[in-house]
Amino acid sequence: MTRVNLLLLAALLASCLYLVKTAYESRRLFHALDRARFEQAQLDSEFKRLEAERQAQATHLRVEKVAREKLRMRTATPAVTFYMAQASAASAPASGAAR
Repeated sequence: MTRVNLLLLAALLASCLYLVKTAYESRRLFHALDRARFEQAQLDSEFKRLEAERQAQATHLRVEKVAREKLRMRTATPAVTFYMAQASAASAPASGAAR
């Protein structure tokens, strides 16, 4: 009878230790999940902020202002447009004919 009691006591202790280990692992994983959700919320808010900032930077007026001020560009008008005539093949010298 004592052998059966000792065997049951050992089984009880083993199951208790396993239960404690499982509960600890569950708490650890829940904490990691909670931390990941918090990080996801932070990243989502930062993404929305950056997206709004990108849209504000890409407006037509802002692009034109930067082009004028920093790149010193101007709008194309007929007064500043140069037209090049395409050279015909007959007037171009042959590359291998003359030496």
